[in-house]
Amino acid sequence: MRKKSEPSEVRINKFISQSGICSRREADSLIKKGLVRINGKSCKILGQKIKTYDKVEVNGKEIKPEKKSYILLNKPKDFITTSKDTHGRRTVFELLKGINERVFHVGRLDRKTTGLLLFTNDGDLTKKLTHPSHKVKKVYYVKLDRALEESDLKKIKLGIKIDEELVFVNNINKLDKKGEIGVEIHIGKNRIIRKIFETLNYKVEKLDRVLFGTLTKKNLPRGKWRKLSENEVRSLKSF
Repeated sequence: MRKKSEPSEVRINKFISQSGICSRREADSLIKKGLVRINGKSCKILGQKIKTYDKVEVNGKEIKPEKKSYILLNKPKDFITTSKDTHGRRTVFELLKGINERVFHVGRLDRKTTGLLLFTNDGDLTKKLTHPSHKVKKVYYVKLDRALEESDLKKIKLGIKIDEELVFVNNINKLDKKGEIGVEIHIGKNRIIRKIFETLNYKVEKLDRVLFGTLTKKNLPRGKWRKLSENEVRSLKSF
């Protein structure tokens, strides 16, 4: 019978991931490169288990596990998705007042785009949510400068060539008002929705992400944030 690990033990790659610096897979890579030390000795075994109070160093710097934090922001317009900006522009991190944990944004929204933006220090979840193979659902409300023509709607459904690559949306529908569109897409390339419509000579007047995975903007005003519930975290991890 296999002996169970003591409750105070954890695999070294998980310990490193819980510090918020990288995913477990990336932690394994650091171990292979000889950049991880446990109590002053080089770690050479992938999957090695350690006590949670052991001293772990990565690239000469001691690390400690961070409490996992999952934060949902309803991003306003004119904030950029970065921690610092050399041009003096406002960043999304300025909106996260009261958050003590170090968190990172999961994907990006450009300066003019509003809506749901997730932050966490969970490296494994970030890797999962941003990898194309998991096909995380993202739904956007789009307001165009004019009504979308039926011929152009068909072109988008068949795929639009952007930067020498054929780009597909998962679903697209006209909404009740003129020029308003609902778009579901799984890929997360920079400004991809704007590029789709700009390629067909439309101007995007408003772009708002209204759904990310299983998360919605319900009861979350623009510019405000909230922490995810345990059920919401479990739902995201189930992708």
